[in-house]
Amino acid sequence: METLWFVLVAATLTVYVVLDGFDLGAGIVSLFVARDEEERSRVIESIAPFWDGNEVWLLAGGGTLYFAFPVLYASSFQGFYLPLMMVLWLLMLRGIAIEFRHHVSNPMWRPVWDLAFGGASALLAIFYGAALGNVVRGVPLDQSAEFFLPLWTDWTPGANPGVLDWYTVSVGALTFAALALHGGLWVAAKTGGELNTRAARFARMTGIAVATLVALVTWASFSIQPQLARGFAARPWLAVFPALAIAGLAGTFALRGETTRFGASCVFLLGMMTSAAAGVFPFVLPSSTDPSLSLTVFNTAAAGYGLRVGLWWWLPGVALAGFYMAFLYRRFAGKVESGAH
Repeated sequence: METLWFVLVAATLTVYVVLDGFDLGAGIVSLFVARDEEERSRVIESIAPFWDGNEVWLLAGGGTLYFAFPVLYASSFQGFYLPLMMVLWLLMLRGIAIEFRHHVSNPMWRPVWDLAFGGASALLAIFYGAALGNVVRGVPLDQSAEFFLPLWTDWTPGANPGVLDWYTVSVGALTFAALALHGGLWVAAKTGGELNTRAARFARMTGIAVATLVALVTWASFSIQPQLARGFAARPWLAVFPALAIAGLAGTFALRGETTRFGASCVFLLGMMTSAAAGVFPFVLPSSTDPSLSLTVFNTAAAGYGLRVGLWWWLPGVALAGFYMAFLYRRFAGKVESGAH
């Protein structure tokens, strides 16, 4: 049951990254591609029916983590208190910006909220990447499964790192670039005219940065976290996940059709997330000081009875959310051609 719930948590968070990733990416794209208020409105309109529904999967992932792995939830939320609060404020600022920008007709009003929307989206992408980098690298856990991380120390990963070091920042840069690519392909698929052309060009240029950063971060990850090499060596079939990532990234360059290239970007993000989760398994939060103190799916899970009963509640709830999202994306399929939002 512990392994099953690990898969469910990883799957829920992966769905969140793929879905909310494109509207975070759209916010990044709005900073670089949209040239006037009408184009920024079209970018926001392209995500308007979906963005709040996409964030449901973040709540689902956090709730599943709290239920299935309470020790991990308590340890990580205590140790990452400061960055988690920053993420929470950025999520609120981004939602407020989307909803408030069209409430007042004033030359100063919309540009301020547009900048807040784009800036919060960009910072969230970087913070999410840095958080993933911390999980892969490990944290200085003690025997009580507690740790504290300053925002930074000497910028080097080691026994006593900070939240930010050269490795976690590089993962943050990769995440920023990957979501910018994802958002660029989404905006290209949902808009027409010059905005479509610039978004597609932006995605192609960003794709080159993504490919470069993937190679660098992959090398750094295997150098810093030995569990990755051990995990893939012990279970060679896990190579299917990196293969998915490579195929998806290649598809963003090679495939024709805006929707098809966006689908390839979804496959790329799916492959990257599952590669990270499968590589560190059974660890859920490695220790950077003593491997025996690491948190695993087995020493952080809830009682077996609770996990079995919870499954019967979790499955219909997630199925209902999935059906709703499928309806939503079908209902609002097609291009956005006006800036009416």
